[in-house]
Amino acid sequence: MQYPKELFVRLTEKDVQAEMVRPSITYWQDAWRRLKKNPVAMISLIFIVFLLLVSLFGPYFSPYSYSDQDFDRQNQGPSMEHPFGTDSLGRDQLVRVMYGARISLSVGFVASLTTFLFGVIYGGISGYAGGRVDNIMMRIVDILYSIPFLLWVIMLMVLFREIFPATGGGAGLYSIFIALGLVFWLPMARIVRGQILSLKEQEFALAAQTIGAPKWKILFRHLIPNAMGPIIVTATLSIPEAIFAEAFLSFIGLGVSAPMASWGMLASDALSSLRSFPHLLLFPALAISVTLLAFNFLGDGLQDALDPRMRK
Repeated sequence: MQYPKELFVRLTEKDVQAEMVRPSITYWQDAWRRLKKNPVAMISLIFIVFLLLVSLFGPYFSPYSYSDQDFDRQNQGPSMEHPFGTDSLGRDQLVRVMYGARISLSVGFVASLTTFLFGVIYGGISGYAGGRVDNIMMRIVDILYSIPFLLWVIMLMVLFREIFPATGGGAGLYSIFIALGLVFWLPMARIVRGQILSLKEQEFALAAQTIGAPKWKILFRHLIPNAMGPIIVTATLSIPEAIFAEAFLSFIGLGVSAPMASWGMLASDALSSLRSFPHLLLFPALAISVTLLAFNFLGDGLQDALDPRMRK
């Protein structure tokens, strides 16, 4: 049966666009679209960006330094000249809180980067190798996991104090980076291993193996990119955990050395005069709380945005 030519009409590009329900987008474009629909996550993201800018550039716009002392203005309350007040040595609390944000955020991001790099590589190799290699590598992780996290960090910080006595009362900022980096990768390694174990049996991984692709190429080019959603969420949620760990270490005297300021050190210094000058504890404690909430809300939003099951 032949159909008349009049029934066939050549479609223009405009007609094709009209027929499309939604333009084709990539996985990451779809994740960003869903993240923008989460108002709490977007507010948290804006706050984190604002906090980063304040910590980086805020101290340069202040007429005071984090170490400047003015004994004529000790323990002053909030005022126009000192919006967050001054401490027992007459130092401006606003610039010290901004400088403390720089230290706390740098610790969080460095720990997260270490988690991302070492944890992903370790867990990926363990999951893809399988067998005896997987058992040995995971037993090492289990042994390290059996010791409480903060006990690991405190032991390492005390060790660094003995190795580098020139740092004075604390182990130093770089020692905190090393101590947190040595233990923060454990949860990431477990998560990546579980993802790789499920992905390496998928058809695309078996097809790459069939055509003779090298094992390292299958792991780093095919398997790990497909597990990037949980990896990014875990790395994001590790940042507030590292910030809280640094604040706790500084609070008990194992953090950065004076006159450097971190949020934990500011809270520790304010504890002795809490009843007389509560503003000294209010602002660093508020900074820690709001920052932790922002990162946790952003992590929850990323988890929903990167989960394909949440896609409508």
